[in-house]
Amino acid sequence: MASTVRQDDEAITGINVTPLVDITLVLLIIFMVTARLIAGQGIPLDLPKAATAGVTQTTLTVAVDANGSISANGKPVVGEQALFDQARRAVRDNPLLRTVISASSATNHGSVMGVVDTLRKAGATRIAFAATKVESRTQSN
Repeated sequence: MASTVRQDDEAITGINVTPLVDITLVLLIIFMVTARLIAGQGIPLDLPKAATAGVTQTTLTVAVDANGSISANGKPVVGEQALFDQARRAVRDNPLLRTVISASSATNHGSVMGVVDTLRKAGATRIAFAATKVESRTQSN
């Protein structure tokens, strides 16, 4: 007979979890890479350059283009009240809300300050500005 029946009734006492860990790590890497790609998509803006620019964890992203049009989390926002309402809901959902304002370098300063005021009125206190990182130049004395 080709098949045999085991006569011992020993319980399985160990489970090999190595394949499970391998699959979990591969999935984690895939999610990290795709999340970065998805988060990078949005409204194309000509961001100002800064030597100290870096990646910031964001919860609410507000973009102001060169014409002064505002969008929040990639969706157009019409009027200050609509931005206020959306920011207020986000602050209510997460009191430690992090907000990043991405304003085009050609945007009017008053438009950006209006967005900052609206966000502050809505209760957002952690506000940062997005910038494109430039290569640092070595300075010689």
